[in-house]
Amino acid sequence: MIYLDNAATTLHKPPQVMDAVVRAMTAMGNAARGAHGGALEAARTVYNTRVKLARLFGCPRPDHVIFTANSTEALNIAISGLIRPGDHVITTDCEHNSVLRPLYRLEEGGAALDVVPADQLGRVAYEDLEALLRPGTRAVVCTHASNLTGNVLDIARIGEMARRRGALLIVDASQTAGALPIDMEAMGIDVLCFTGHKGLMGPQGTGGLCVRPGVEIEPWKVGGSGVHSYDRRQPREYPTRLEAGTLNGHGIAGLSAALDFLQEVGLEAIEAKERALMDRFYQAVSAMDGVTVYGDFSQARRSAIVSLNIRDYDSAAVSDELSETYGIATRPGAHCAPRMHQALGTTDRGAVRFSFSWFNTQEEVDEAIRAVGQLAEG
Repeated sequence: MIYLDNAATTLHKPPQVMDAVVRAMTAMGNAARGAHGGALEAARTVYNTRVKLARLFGCPRPDHVIFTANSTEALNIAISGLIRPGDHVITTDCEHNSVLRPLYRLEEGGAALDVVPADQLGRVAYEDLEALLRPGTRAVVCTHASNLTGNVLDIARIGEMARRRGALLIVDASQTAGALPIDMEAMGIDVLCFTGHKGLMGPQGTGGLCVRPGVEIEPWKVGGSGVHSYDRRQPREYPTRLEAGTLNGHGIAGLSAALDFLQEVGLEAIEAKERALMDRFYQAVSAMDGVTVYGDFSQARRSAIVSLNIRDYDSAAVSDELSETYGIATRPGAHCAPRMHQALGTTDRGAVRFSFSWFNTQEEVDEAIRAVGQLAEG
């Protein structure tokens, strides 16, 4: 199988990730639940992984790196823990439902929500966003890169706007963590939400959020923390404030090994290879008669995603044909990004998404180009 669905999850992981998970399952106890060897091994692994993530994302304090099961959980924690009825919040048409649905729920509860529209290339106008900022704006919540078009938002520019108007910036880095450079301090990010199983090449069931010191997020869930067990309320200090229950220690061990791999290879090399594979595919398919490609490919930096449609075919039918006839894995449909499909005019049939990773090859890309070409020929 040629796996080109890396925006959903990276199937191919560094071998050391699997090795780390297996070792953890034979050696690790429950972090912060005891002083025996297994518990201490788990605690060391968890803490060291916080340090690596803080370094990767420019988070000032490792204890402000909180682990979750995925970016959806991280975004729910951040959005629900910071925004209250009566608050004003801004988001964009570029968002995944993991941003939109928590915000819609808050809107139903009395929060005010404005959405910055996207054009037919999936781009937002920063002037439109700035015009929506007002004294009562509590937060801007936006993706770093669209999971449908691959377009990257200028987070540093948005961060400067938000900071100047006293608003928080919550960023969904699901498509960029491990694939593009992120520096919370330089970009003005207050809360960064990420998943471990995509660009970070870690196991599923891992993710988290990095919180700028001074940002106080109320717990989304409460329960066992391993400390202050006689208190009626969840501990107030990070990270235990937001980490009720047993962590996925085995998955975090795998994520730690994946972070070592990223450090060894280098983010610059990963971005360059993924961009080269994406560009090779885009240049070929965008020139084909009957193929429509979505997104702004003039950007100097973007996520390694190409979404397209072929003639008037349904995207699910195209994706099935790619899988059954050519052995190529892609993602059709709505991609949990309803507003972006509305902006692109693709709500009736969705789109076929090709997404590339470090472990893809030029030969695989060329085979995908050949397959799209044959389908476009009818």
